[in-house]
Amino acid sequence: MGTVNQTWVSSFILLGLSSDWKTQVSLFVLFLAMYLVTVLGNILIIILIHLDSHLHTPMYFFLTNLSLVDVSYATTIVPQLLVHFLEEEKLISYLSCAAQLFFSLGLGGIEFVLLATMAYDRYVAVCDPLRYSAIMHGGLCVRLVAASWFGGFLNSLMQTVITFQLPTCTNHIIDHISCELLAVVRLACVDTSSNEVAIMASSIILLMTPFLLVLLSYIKIISTILKIQSTEGRKKAFQTCASHLTVVALCYGMAIFTYIQPHSTPNILQEKMISLFYALLTPMLNPVIYSMRNKEVKGAWQKLLGKFDEIKLKLTTS
Repeated sequence: MGTVNQTWVSSFILLGLSSDWKTQVSLFVLFLAMYLVTVLGNILIIILIHLDSHLHTPMYFFLTNLSLVDVSYATTIVPQLLVHFLEEEKLISYLSCAAQLFFSLGLGGIEFVLLATMAYDRYVAVCDPLRYSAIMHGGLCVRLVAASWFGGFLNSLMQTVITFQLPTCTNHIIDHISCELLAVVRLACVDTSSNEVAIMASSIILLMTPFLLVLLSYIKIISTILKIQSTEGRKKAFQTCASHLTVVALCYGMAIFTYIQPHSTPNILQEKMISLFYALLTPMLNPVIYSMRNKEVKGAWQKLLGKFDEIKLKLTTS
């Protein structure tokens, strides 16, 4: 029996979305606009929460971290994608590919754990409001966020190391928009069963476990809301969760669909669309969802704009 020539490559070619020049230029303009909106929207949310003392609560501390994760995740994928739209040969070095996989996978994991943490925060706010301040104290919030970042990057480090130990022989063409985990594993010229088991295990730990915690939190929240006698009380309780619930539905739905079945025959175009969804659409929509569906954030925006108007008026009259 012959042995596989176990060699590694120094760079990869990313096939991206299209080889047609006009299509690539159109996508470049569209994705650049979306990326700029994403960066601006998330940075504005972070600044707003920092400036407004009324938003110095656990929920907005978690939201600050979520915005930071969103803008960082988009930045690991989109700039490289934009550059490749304008290049004929879409090369990415071995180390750049490994770094992209590490950061995108890590930040993705952090987001899912953060969403579960935010669900717990909403559970305490609705189901145990009198003890909310005592339970969700600053020390616990910091520990929960630190655990999210540590867990996400620890999983990412392990996945990146075992993935980039796989020999690819002469395979160096990645049919994807980025160095995505499943796309890189498929390049291997050896058996990848252990990698698929590791992907499944991390999916359960960093995706399904937080999802189940979110589900349990919202079952308890809905049960508590239905027990509230007044319509106004129910409406107010639901409004405290509406933004988070919308973001959860967006994030978890696609991820469970993508990663929980690594053995299935891949639909490459579908995988690319899902990656774009997480790199561009979700980070762009999250600030909008939290701004449009949240009275406190809308109030903070109005107050901040009012201050700017006052400053402008003083400058024009002086």
